[in-house]
Amino acid sequence: MSLYKQLVIGICLFTLILFCGNYVITLESAREQYSKQLTSHAQDAATALGVALTGHIHDAAMTELMVNSIFDSGYFYRIRLVDIKNGQPLIERQGKPAGANVPGWFVQLVKLQPGEGDAIIMDGWIQAARVEVSSHPMFALARLWDDMVASFLWLVLCSTACILGAMVMLHRSLKPLNQIVEQAMSICRREFRNVPDMPQTPELRRVVEASNMMVTQLKTLFYEQAQRTEVLREAAYHDSLTNLNNRRAFDIKLQSLLRDEESVTGHLIVLQIRDLAGLNQRIGGEKTDALLLAIADILRELQQRFLSHDGFLARIRGGEFALITLEILPAELENALSARLQTLSEQEMSDVSPLAHFAQVVFHSGDKAQNILLQADRALVKAKTDVHYFADSLIHTEDNNDEEHRLWLTRLEDILIEEKFILFSQPVFECNDSQHVLHQKVLARIKAENEEIIPAGQFMPWVHRFSLNYRMDLVMLKQTLREMANITQPLAMSISGESVATDEKLNTLLLLLKNSPVEAKRLTLEIDEKELPEPERVSQLVNKLNAVGCRLGIQHFGGRFNLVGNLPQWGLAWVKVDGSYIHHIDKEEDKRLFIEAMYWATRQINLPIIAERVETSGELAILNKIGLYGAMGRYFGAPTLLSEQ
Repeated sequence: MSLYKQLVIGICLFTLILFCGNYVITLESAREQYSKQLTSHAQDAATALGVALTGHIHDAAMTELMVNSIFDSGYFYRIRLVDIKNGQPLIERQGKPAGANVPGWFVQLVKLQPGEGDAIIMDGWIQAARVEVSSHPMFALARLWDDMVASFLWLVLCSTACILGAMVMLHRSLKPLNQIVEQAMSICRREFRNVPDMPQTPELRRVVEASNMMVTQLKTLFYEQAQRTEVLREAAYHDSLTNLNNRRAFDIKLQSLLRDEESVTGHLIVLQIRDLAGLNQRIGGEKTDALLLAIADILRELQQRFLSHDGFLARIRGGEFALITLEILPAELENALSARLQTLSEQEMSDVSPLAHFAQVVFHSGDKAQNILLQADRALVKAKTDVHYFADSLIHTEDNNDEEHRLWLTRLEDILIEEKFILFSQPVFECNDSQHVLHQKVLARIKAENEEIIPAGQFMPWVHRFSLNYRMDLVMLKQTLREMANITQPLAMSISGESVATDEKLNTLLLLLKNSPVEAKRLTLEIDEKELPEPERVSQLVNKLNAVGCRLGIQHFGGRFNLVGNLPQWGLAWVKVDGSYIHHIDKEEDKRLFIEAMYWATRQINLPIIAERVETSGELAILNKIGLYGAMGRYFGAPTLLSEQ
C-alpha cells in the first residue's frame, strides 16, 4: 500500500474516532442535561400545583379544574393527588402527548427517564394531600433528536472538508516523491531527468536535491565516457585535416560490404589530386590544406545531393579521396563534380589543370578488397589519358540501368500492391548464452519471375531510387503484424527515416500498431544510424511508439558516434553495432578498444549493445568478454523463413 493511501486511511480513521467520540460525549451530556430539565420541570409543576391547592383541597371542583389546567398546559405523563391519611388517590390524570418524529431506536439508545416531582398540600397546619407529577420525555427526546441530527450533519461536513483538505495537502506534499519515482524509472529507461519542482518541506527538499545531484552526476559520468570514446574513435578512424573517414575506416567499410551477402553490387569512386607533393612545395602547405578541405566539402555536398540514402566518404591517401555507395549512380554526378573542380581551378587554388582525376569501379559481394583497389588505380591511370572516362562509365551504367528500370519498377509495384514480400528472420542471441534467443530480426526478400529469392541488397537500391521506402515500410509492418499472430517470440523490424520524418507518415504506422496492441508489445522498430532524424524528433518518436506499446532501436551504429550524447534522453530498446567494427575484433586491437569504450559509455545508462554480423567463435568470445548484451550473424546460422519460427 502506498504511503499516500496509508496516510489518507490514517487520517480517515482518526477523524472517525474523533467524530464518534465527540458525538458520544455530546449525546451523553445532552441526555444528562435534558434529564435534569425534566426533573426540574416536574418539580416546578408539583410545587406550583401544591401552592395553588392549599386551602382548596376540600373543594373537589376547584381541585379538579386546577389539576386539569396544569396537565393540559405541559408535557406531563401523569399528575395525581394522593390522600396522605390512607394513601388513596384523590385525582389522577395520565396520558401520552402527541408523538414526535423520533425513531424508536433512538429512544431505546438514549433511554431518557421521565422527570419526577412532588409537593405537599396543606390544610391549615395539617398535611392533607400530596401531589405527584411525572414529566413525559417525548418533548426532550424530540429536541435531543433535532440537536443530534444537526450536530451529525455539521460534523460530517467538517470531517469531509478536513479529509479532502488533507488529501490535497498530502498530494501536493508527496508529489516530489512521485517525481522521484518517475525519475528512477526514467533512469531505467536510459533517460536522465531532474525533478523540476522543489518541495517546500525541508525533509522532502533534501531528498529531491540528493536525487537530482545523483542524476546530474550520472549524466556527467556518461558524457565524460562518451567524449573519451569519441576521441578514441576520431583518433582511430578520422582524418584530422578534413574530418572525413581515414584509410583505416575505409578499409573496414569496404571489407564489410564485400563480405555482406545482402549487398550485391556497389560503386567505388576515387578522386586523386594531381601533383599534390609538387603543389605543397610550390604554393605552400597552408594553401594545399585549404585545397584539400575545399575538395572534402565538395564531396560531402555531392554525397548529400545525389546519395541521400547512402555513401561512405574517406580520405585514403594524401591527395586521394574515395566514396563508397550501394546506390545507383546518376549521370549528373560527373557533371556536378567536374563543375565544382573547375570552380576551384578558376579560384587559382591549384596551378595545374585539370585539378584532379576521378574514376569509378563497380564491385560485388565476395570480391577481394585488393583487387578492387587495383582496379581503381588502373581506372585513375585511364582517367589521366581520357578525360571522358568517368563520364563514359557512368553513362554506360545509366544505360544498363535504363534497361532494368521498367522491370524493377513493375516488379516492386506489384509486390507492394499485393503485399508479397517474403519474410525471413535471423535470431539474435545472448552473448553469454548462445541458446537463448533475445528476438528475431525480420529480413525482407522478394521472389523473381524464375522463383529465385532476391535478397534486400539487390532490390533496396531500386527502392531508394523510386522513393518507395515509406510504402515498403507500411507493407512490411502489415505483413509482420499478421505473422506475429502465429509467433510468440519478440521481433525487430527495420524502417526508413522517411517513414518517421513527418507526423502524417508516422501516424499511419502508429495506427497499424495501435490496432494490434498485443503484437505491438513484442515488436521493436529499428532505424539505421545514418537515417536518424533530429534528436528532438527521435525523442518524440520514442514517446509515440511507447504509447502504443512498441519500442525503438538503432542499427548499424558506429559511424556517427557523436549521437552517444543523446542516448540518455531517447530511452532506446538497444543499439546494434555495425558489423564492420566486429569483423576480426579478436585480431585487431583498435576495434576491440573502440567496442570496449562504447560498452562502458552505454553501460552507465544500462543500454544494451548488440553486435551485428558475428562470423566466428573468436569474435563472439571477445564480445562476451567485453560484456555485450547480444549478437547476431552467420556464426549462428543463415536466415530462415519467419513462418518457420
